[in-house]
Amino acid sequence: MEFCPECGAMLLPKDGILKCNSCNYVKDLSDNDEYKLDGELNESDNVKMLGEDVDMRSTIKETCPECGHDEAYYELKQTRSADEAPTRIFTCAKCKHTWRAYH
Repeated sequence: MEFCPECGAMLLPKDGILKCNSCNYVKDLSDNDEYKLDGELNESDNVKMLGEDVDMRSTIKETCPECGHDEAYYELKQTRSADEAPTRIFTCAKCKHTWRAYH
């Protein structure tokens, strides 16, 4: 898989070239045996962007200090030196208030 050096989109093979469908960048593959496509590539085979409506964050039962909702997203970040425990950062699933917990 190769990406466009102009805009970063995925380059798709077609008729001996790699073409960017976003900015029309083209890379010639006529003298390169590295790229081969088995079968046909259809327009519906493109990468689908899901947008921001799909939330993949981890959730935990944690009470929000602002609104009292009992579900929050969390992440661990190493905010202090490596020999200390990571910081837990919570975001309320309802009101989006953010707070942290240290151990």
